[in-house]
Order: sequence, then structure tokens, then C-alpha cells
Amino acid sequence: MRLLTFQSPSGSRLGIKTERGVIDVAAARSALKAAFGDEAVPETLEALCREGDEALQQLRRLEELAGQESGGQWLLSEESVQFAPCIQNPGKIICVGLNYRRHAAESGMPVPESPVLFPKYANALAAAGEVVPLPGNAREYDYEAELALIIGKQARNVGVDEALDYVLGYCNANDLSARDLQFRTSQWMLGKTLDKFLPLGPYLVTADEIADPQNLRVRCWLNGEVRQDSNTADMIFSTAYIISYLSQYMTLEPGDVISTGTPEGVISGKSGVDAAWLKAGDEVTIEVEGLGRLTNTLR
Repeated sequence: MRLLTFQSPSGSRLGIKTERGVIDVAAARSALKAAFGDEAVPETLEALCREGDEALQQLRRLEELAGQESGGQWLLSEESVQFAPCIQNPGKIICVGLNYRRHAAESGMPVPESPVLFPKYANALAAAGEVVPLPGNAREYDYEAELALIIGKQARNVGVDEALDYVLGYCNANDLSARDLQFRTSQWMLGKTLDKFLPLGPYLVTADEIADPQNLRVRCWLNGEVRQDSNTADMIFSTAYIISYLSQYMTLEPGDVISTGTPEGVISGKSGVDAAWLKAGDEVTIEVEGLGRLTNTLR
């Protein structure tokens, strides 16, 4: 399934993207009550994370029932939907730096022996289509196309072989960075967690639809020009390894976000005219294979 969070007059709501349009889960549950029965369905992604596999199966059942109907007010055109970030209140946002071999090379840094980790916070979340502000206290703004995932069940001391079983789904991420703030000290946080500097979306694609997270094309366009074009096969530490590694040191909870690093092609690794930093009016599009396209304009 392709899940999404969207804005409504009553607040954020959970949707399911289909070929016919977006199913408003809460509205469809109400309209199809006679066929669906009294069983509850999660109406937000946060509720889905809390309720786990059974809630996911209820969503699948609702999608199937909705597909048998001609449609109603619960079926929305995607063009009319105002996206929200895939998840809005994660307990943790953990990012991985220097996790692609060719990106480490372009950065002039050695391949790390252990994952390089840093946090972002909920203030950094932004939605597909949302305008991202560039504050005046920095100038070296950069994009980073990344595969992100959302944890679906509590993970503690899990092995690499089982780690992917703990993933609810995958989404595009743009780990926007202010390089001059990032490298002001040895700690990267300041340049990484500015307001709206982690757009996520537009969809959360459930894990069952991604056969191999280590074989996905990753691309970034700046104003329509391809800037990054790589594959998750170039990761130094695989998605499964990252989950397992983190779970040895902290309990990963449902709803936690992990962004797995960016490939080569960032501005900080370029020279000449291509080394111009992001500026107001630029449009950045991120696409990890199978996850749709995440586009944001900078202001």
C-alpha cells in the first residue's frame, strides 16, 4: 500500500493512494460501515504505528472494500490533497552520514568503520509540495536525496537477518543541510535540523512492496537538472545493518524515522558552476525508486 498523511479542516488524516484516487480512511470507514462492520481502523499514521500489524490488515481490508464501490466523498483526487509529512510526531529521527562509498570519496573523507549518526527533530519535518524557508544566518545550502524508513514495531537487540521485519514502510527524504553551520564544529546537528529541513513523502510505501531496499535507484533533480543518480547498492552499511546496529544501543519504537544517507552528487562535492549553493526559488525533487517523487521549493 501507498499511505499518505494529508491536511483537512479537522486536522491531519490518513489516506491510501489508489489508481482511482486517494481514499480518505476515516470517511471511507464511516461510509462503508455496513460492509466493514464495527472493527476500528487507524485514522492517522501514528495510530497505525501504535496498533501494528492488525491495524495494517484492517487498512488492507478497507482498501479492498473501497475498490468494490463506485466512489463517494471519501475518494479524493490527489491534486486536491494538501500533503503533510508522512509522520508528524516521531519519537526519534536518526540520520546516517557518509553512508555511500562514492559520496565519502567526493567528500574527501575515509569510508567510516561504523555508522556516522546524527539527529534531526520534528521541527525539521516538511511535506511534499511545502515551501522550505532558507534562514539568513547561513548560506551554504545543499540537498541530499535519501531513502528513509519508519519503524513499525519495537526493536531491541535485533539481528541483521530479521531487522527488515521491523520496518513499517519506506519513503523519500531530503536531508537538507546548511554546510557552513554543519561544519562550524565537529558536531553536525546545527546545520542539519533547521526548520523544515527534512521533507518526507509524498507516500509511505509499506515494506511488503519493496523487495530489496539495497537495490533502489536514487535520484535528485535541481530545477529539472539531474544532480544525483545512484543506487542504494552503494551503501556502506545496509538498511538492515543500520536498524540492527541502532537497536543494540537504543530501543527503536514504532514511528521512529531512520534516514539512511545520501549518494554522490551533492553540491558540496562539486566544482565550478555546479557548486553554487541552493537559493530562494530553487526547486528540488527527490525520487527513490518505487516511492514516488518528493518536490519542494525553497524560499
